[in-house]
Amino acid sequence: MLRYLVTLQVADRKGLVEQIAHAVSRHGGNWLDSELRHIDGIFAAILLLEVPASNWDILAENLECIEGLSMTYAKTNKNPHQIKHFSYSLVAYDRPGLVHDISNKISALGINIEHFSTRYESASHTGVPLFRANFDLGIKTPDQEEQLSSALYAIGDDVVLDKIST
Repeated sequence: MLRYLVTLQVADRKGLVEQIAHAVSRHGGNWLDSELRHIDGIFAAILLLEVPASNWDILAENLECIEGLSMTYAKTNKNPHQIKHFSYSLVAYDRPGLVHDISNKISALGINIEHFSTRYESASHTGVPLFRANFDLGIKTPDQEEQLSSALYAIGDDVVLDKIST
């Protein structure tokens, strides 16, 4: 069995997930992990699939035959490193460059971003534009975790950071 990270984009319509899952199943694939989103009329998916080596080419061909779908993929391997996983929530006043500031601070500490989800919203009482981010990080050493909060709070006085889980 080989592992593949697959990204898909197609105009959203009813039944896409079932159509993709059916192709994966029909070719002996195992759907290990995924993120599926509908954003501005587009269905976007990131899938981690485990597929028998002899079936990959036909599965890829079947997925590419879905009308309007664009696909990329790469063969992957399990990561043998021991990493602790932490989840965080960050809220700040919305402004250009926040994702760059956050990712720059995290990267400078040698921390890996494993999942990053953002959204824009208006504060309920004031209407002030807010930026919300939820992210999962792979942290190798205890000192990285300690430095992370200081680095993210340095972005601005409006930053609120919560550790959601370990």
